[in-house]
Amino acid sequence: MFKSTKAMLNLCFIFWLKAALACELIDSFDMSTLFQKGDVMIGGIFPILNKQISSMPTFERKPLNVKCAGFDLRAFRWTQVMIFAIEEINNSPTILPNISLGYNILNSCASPTNTLRAALTLVSRTEENESTSACRPPLTALIAESGSSQSLILAGTFGPFQVPIVSYFSTCACLSNRAKYPTFFRTIPSDFFQAKALAALVKRFGWQWIGAIQSDNDYGRNGILAFREEVEKMGVCISFVGTVLRTYKSDKILAVVKMIKRSTVKVILAFVPEGDLYPLMKEIVRHNITGIQWIASEAWITAARPSTPEMYHSFGGSIGFVVRKMSIPKLGPFLMDLSPYTGRSSAFVNDFWEVVVGCSPPSVGALSVNPTEKSKKCHGNESLRASQNAFFDVTQLRVSYNVYKAVYAVAYALHYVLFCQPVGKKRVKPCLDVSQILPKEVNTVFFDQNGDPPASYDIINWQMREGKVQHVTVGNFTSTSHNAYELKIQEEQIVWRTGKMVIVPDSVCSNVCPAGTRKAQIKGQSICCFDCIPCAEGAISCICLTGATDCTPCLREYWSNQGRDECLLKTIEYLSYHEPMGIALTVVSLMGAVLSLSTVSIFLYHRETPVIKASNFDLSCLLLFSLFLCFLCPLTFIGRPTVWTCMLRHTAFGVTFALCMSCVLGKTIVVVMAFKATLPGSIVSGKFGPAQQRLIVCSCTLVQVVVCILWLRFNPPFPDMVFRYSNTKIVLECNPGSETAYYAVLGYIGILAAICLVLAFLARKLPDNFNEAKFITFSMLIFCAVWITFIPAYISSPGKFTVAVEIFAILSSAFGLLISIFAPKCYIILIKPEQNTKKHVIGKTVNNKV
Repeated sequence: MFKSTKAMLNLCFIFWLKAALACELIDSFDMSTLFQKGDVMIGGIFPILNKQISSMPTFERKPLNVKCAGFDLRAFRWTQVMIFAIEEINNSPTILPNISLGYNILNSCASPTNTLRAALTLVSRTEENESTSACRPPLTALIAESGSSQSLILAGTFGPFQVPIVSYFSTCACLSNRAKYPTFFRTIPSDFFQAKALAALVKRFGWQWIGAIQSDNDYGRNGILAFREEVEKMGVCISFVGTVLRTYKSDKILAVVKMIKRSTVKVILAFVPEGDLYPLMKEIVRHNITGIQWIASEAWITAARPSTPEMYHSFGGSIGFVVRKMSIPKLGPFLMDLSPYTGRSSAFVNDFWEVVVGCSPPSVGALSVNPTEKSKKCHGNESLRASQNAFFDVTQLRVSYNVYKAVYAVAYALHYVLFCQPVGKKRVKPCLDVSQILPKEVNTVFFDQNGDPPASYDIINWQMREGKVQHVTVGNFTSTSHNAYELKIQEEQIVWRTGKMVIVPDSVCSNVCPAGTRKAQIKGQSICCFDCIPCAEGAISCICLTGATDCTPCLREYWSNQGRDECLLKTIEYLSYHEPMGIALTVVSLMGAVLSLSTVSIFLYHRETPVIKASNFDLSCLLLFSLFLCFLCPLTFIGRPTVWTCMLRHTAFGVTFALCMSCVLGKTIVVVMAFKATLPGSIVSGKFGPAQQRLIVCSCTLVQVVVCILWLRFNPPFPDMVFRYSNTKIVLECNPGSETAYYAVLGYIGILAAICLVLAFLARKLPDNFNEAKFITFSMLIFCAVWITFIPAYISSPGKFTVAVEIFAILSSAFGLLISIFAPKCYIILIKPEQNTKKHVIGKTVNNKV
């Protein structure tokens, strides 16, 4: 069972063709031919006439002969090069000695169907090759074809029968599939290499937004497909792909013209044979479309028909690739001998004569297959010797040289088959008879594993010189091993579409985003079309990253500038001694320390007075000393944090204030105990003397010291960089390390303050003119109020202001204690010395022995 009717028909056709090839039963089509008999026959198919005039078959009778038009002078030269190469080999004593090569060349009309007709005609029985010998294929190899679609038909048809086909101009990469086309070879590089060359050219000049024109056949479609695969790896976008064909009606051509007009691209690749592109080129010129940089495939960049001043108006500066040019010196005289009046008169010579000489020769020999009634008649004495036609220039051959190489490749393969050794080895007698040659034995040479030659291209640029369009070579492309390549371009020699040789045209959908911005894809459009939006704060896109899709975030220590194109080091912030706030706090701190020392001095000088005695001189001096240390603590908070200052500021603050609160607690207990000692029957007198007071102070302070030692031992404070307060600043502050230890220190001070406040508040109304409990109560109220308001202020203050709030709380509470407790005593000592008496201090109602 077959999967489809198509598969069954294909199989039937193969069996039929195989039988036909074996016994030559196919009727030949009536086709003009260039023929010469030889011991070994080589076929040739060329698009001598490049346009088939279509006719609608009726299926009621045998179809009429195919009519073709449009004599192609360049294709005709390819046929002559094949004939020349065969005659040169026949006259060579080293290649195929004593063996003659023959040829049978037909016209394909650049049509896949007519190519198949020509191929079937070549393998069919003709009068020239009739023989009574056993059935054998009439051809050993086929030189064909120029179009990839035509070559695909030939390779698919004759591949199963292992007939070698050598193409001179079919570049489709699909033909490199050895599994499908095992006997297909070519002397022109595959489009696999041309696609890489075109992509390298696009990359070289930074074109990112281009259009494409393809022919509606295997050559165009596969060429653009290979090119697209290459350029998409580079981030290049193809805006549109227009499709043309020489047989298209004008409305389809105009649709492509409108597509070009609507697009914003300034660079267009045309992967189209010259015959298919020419109708579009005429419409582009007619619509006066200019300003486009055209990139050409090898199929039209050096074609003679479009290389005119008229076309140059729209296509000037075109750049593309062609195979390397070569010369065949002896070919010139051979071409000059072409004439309808000599023995070399054959098919298509009349058409050639009419195009080159400009007149129609009389019908001598073979008739023209494309007669022109309006052309003037020749006199018979015309000559080609003075012709300046590029047809006779044999120094810059490209495709013609590929035909020449194809013939020689077959000849070398035949020589090896017949003489069992390469050309150059002396062997006169063949090791195999000519009649024994089978097509499958003719393995061609000079090709890689895919049947392709090495890739080598010239880069051609259209330039206007002396009123003529010149194809100027401006570089080359060569493939190397491991799919590598080398592209060399003399940019200073290129004339661009602008007519200038310096300014390279650009083609982008959206301009490259400037520094400080990033690409934002426009929904529904190509990736090459985008908007540019500024980078977010803290991120940049510098000059080296222009066109980036994402901005680069700055490192933590840096922040973006206003233009978002540079990362700047963030401002380092800490409370320093050099700024006004630091200076003010330092001054206030030193002032408090001086006041503390001054108060100590006053107490020392007046220590024998009743006021000082009533104030417990020892605890007062110890309290003043602790306040002196409290005033010095803020100095450790000012300046750049270091490891030592961070450990010192928190522990010194905790220990000094614990000492201060312990002294205040001792003074409060002394007041309470003194009052109780005056009551009748009291037995506490003498139970709370100086020793007990020192014990309370030391024990209460020791608890804080132990907490601080443990803190420093296990998780001490350390300098830290804080980024959360501001995006543009780095705040240097002391990290407490252990939050638990930090709050334990503060909490312990708060507990001592609360006990002092309660005791002092209870003793505030004791009967005494100089009851110190009142002052202690007031000082504790200030102390607690300061530290209660400190908590929200500390949390909400950013950066260095957090440290300032902490210093302010320390100084406020210290000043509160100093002023509340010692200011009244100093006032009496210094201002009211008359009140500094025992009578005034003890009072009149109670004999208070404080």
